[in-house]
Amino acid sequence: MAAIDLHSHSTASDGALAPAELVSRAHAQAVRVLALTDHDTTAGLAEAAQAAARHGIALVPGIELSAQWKGRELHVVGLGIDPEAQPLQALIAELAALRADRAERMAASLARVGYDDALEGAYAQADGGVPTRTHFARYLVERGAAEHVGAVFKRFLVRGRPGYANTEWPDLERAVAALRAAGGLAVLAHPHAYKWTGAWARRIIEAFVAAGGEGIEVACGTSTPQSIQQWSGYVRRYGLLASVGSDFHAPGQFVELGRMPALPQELPPIWPRLGIELA
Repeated sequence: MAAIDLHSHSTASDGALAPAELVSRAHAQAVRVLALTDHDTTAGLAEAAQAAARHGIALVPGIELSAQWKGRELHVVGLGIDPEAQPLQALIAELAALRADRAERMAASLARVGYDDALEGAYAQADGGVPTRTHFARYLVERGAAEHVGAVFKRFLVRGRPGYANTEWPDLERAVAALRAAGGLAVLAHPHAYKWTGAWARRIIEAFVAAGGEGIEVACGTSTPQSIQQWSGYVRRYGLLASVGSDFHAPGQFVELGRMPALPQELPPIWPRLGIELA
């Protein structure tokens, strides 16, 4: 499965590699088809496309949108999008405003426990972009609050801890509609990570399908044999397409590009719908 990776991130959202560096790393890992799906932005796609052309990689333009359904946060990956589509760009602008407001509230919460320069520190980590939780985590590592980013999320930035700020993301239906208006395919991202009960999973999938969603990310960097079996069952039950993606953000912190578990062979893959045929 090293040939294809339909979920990866660059510094345009919160990764450690610039888009061109990400593509170069994918090439070194024998990835032939790569989707760049940064969080709530398409800013890295032009740079990634130029690098992909140099390396002979087929780049799938994508994005990972923050959304919610019935108060539950989830992420939807869009594949094969037109980055300039107006409905998508309007939603991206709205998401940027939500993220900026959340960043201020996160910083205020951290200030109450002694981290007075958290907002400036997070913006410095974001290199001109709107800070995500990962940027705040890197700031906290630099301040000595934790040894590494993963350790930050045990003490900060999660519900009930300093630095947490709840956000009302756009509804699932709006996220899927924006992706479809941009000519893209909507994929439910890393669904096993949400720890939904079976009943909630079925309700959310049914809402996703009703909104126009077409795929589920069955295999990603943190999948297990059990989760692959579970979500393969939902793909078959609801007549969806199966996708794969590493969810790579940064070297050493996430599974390597192109190193996801393989899809079960009987599942219908999403890439033929993107015009991709693998030998």
